[in-house]
Amino acid sequence: MIFNIQRYSTHDGGGIRTLIFYKGCPLKCQWCSNPESQSFGTSILYDSKNCKDFGDCVLTAPFGIKRSKSNGLDIRRELIHDAEKLRDVCAAKAMTIAGESLSVDDLLAEVEKDLPFYKNNGGVTLSGGEPLAQGQELVHLLQILNKRRIGTNIETSLHVKWDLVERCIGLVRTFLVDLKHIDPVKFRQYTSGDAALVMNNLEKLAYFGADVVVRIPVIPGFNHSESEIEAMVDFVSTIRRIEEIHFLPYHTFGVEKYRMLGMEYQLNKTGQLEDKDMAAYVQYAQKQGYKTKIGG
Repeated sequence: MIFNIQRYSTHDGGGIRTLIFYKGCPLKCQWCSNPESQSFGTSILYDSKNCKDFGDCVLTAPFGIKRSKSNGLDIRRELIHDAEKLRDVCAAKAMTIAGESLSVDDLLAEVEKDLPFYKNNGGVTLSGGEPLAQGQELVHLLQILNKRRIGTNIETSLHVKWDLVERCIGLVRTFLVDLKHIDPVKFRQYTSGDAALVMNNLEKLAYFGADVVVRIPVIPGFNHSESEIEAMVDFVSTIRRIEEIHFLPYHTFGVEKYRMLGMEYQLNKTGQLEDKDMAAYVQYAQKQGYKTKIGG
């Protein structure tokens, strides 16, 4: 399931790229900027500021959507079993549906629109959510893109079983691996995941000769300290063949989406980080011999 396709991107790999965002992720990172990507099914976003009270959504899903006595709508998402019926109901676009089932052929048709822009190392980047958590159709897409010599990157947390990673080796130009923390307690507290699974997969991926770029999201209250970042860089330095580390400064671009999804933003809201806040981390990584970059 796809929740967005972004064209003409200059991030997440070299050149001009088409980004395909898959829906569904095994992690629940508290700072996630795409919370609509976490579930594997469709998600309902509602922006009360745009609501014109037309009432079509209430008529379409009367058990799950009621007019609120205070303002806007009272949405019981757990009672709405077919969100697809709501996709084009709201003329004011106050209610939107994230997630659409697209076939491999559908995705290829979208990619081929951008072929003229893939010169100079451009191509496709699969993001999410977690692309590696998808089904066999992901491998089918990679095989066709590889056969057509369209360079494809995957942005991944590596928080999946190894066989889901292994099936993609040789079909992916670069794995852009988010390394969030190496402390198992803190990793589980803030992501509901297993740090050891990520670390083991990273070691295996490099061992099998895949091109890997490590990306460290720098999050206040989670890993934004020299001791924690240096420990992560030191861990990467124990793995052969990794030559590049990127630092991704924390931002709050996705906070509004939590309100629209009826979700709580759990991370303590602090100011966004700037490039200058990455200076000590960049310097340390460069001293360890790594090429560095700030941002994706």
